[in-house]
Amino acid sequence: MAIKAVVFDLDGTLLDTETCEYEIISGIYAEHGQELPLEVWAECIGTIGGFDPYADLEARAGRKLDREALQILHRTRHEEGVKNISLCSGVLDRLEEARRLGLKIGLASSSRREWIEKNLERQGIREYFEIIRSSNDVERVKPDPALYRLAVEALGVRADEAIAIEDSRNGLRAAKAAGLWGLVVPNPVTAHLDFSEADRIVGSLEELTFEELLNDFEAKQNVD
Repeated sequence: MAIKAVVFDLDGTLLDTETCEYEIISGIYAEHGQELPLEVWAECIGTIGGFDPYADLEARAGRKLDREALQILHRTRHEEGVKNISLCSGVLDRLEEARRLGLKIGLASSSRREWIEKNLERQGIREYFEIIRSSNDVERVKPDPALYRLAVEALGVRADEAIAIEDSRNGLRAAKAAGLWGLVVPNPVTAHLDFSEADRIVGSLEELTFEELLNDFEAKQNVD
């Protein structure tokens, strides 16, 4: 059965907003005399909830903090920081290649639809995506498989006919639970995570073409 679609994650995969966000939240911790270990923060990458940095910072600082002010500061700094971020290496080449190969192109992200649309438009790549599924569309985001199930359904392909491109363990777990192939492209804040479930791991999307990847995965399908 041929691969017919690719479904991209957004944050940390198309744009390395994840490193930007970790640097910002770490800066806020430092301003309160605390440190946020990367291994703690990395557990919440690719999902929503599960880790409350403001509660954690309060616990580490041993005092009550103005959470609303911290949230506003975090959001403001992040939105400004993202404006200076470019597409991750190889992203535009792979989008162009996917289009040339006739692959359907989708996006599945735990982020809000407004955030997704704004960043795709800013980078000039919105036109590549036939469908987008976001936290607006599901009750539970990644690692729950709902986003990927909805994405492949909307693209009109079977799960095993699609490749998910992810940077986080939560994203990979969602894709594999939905039955997609999993290609992981770690970024600086996820590189230390366990991606043993991945079908392929690369340092960047410049390292291989979709044509090479499709041949590899389709050969594995034939063996299975």
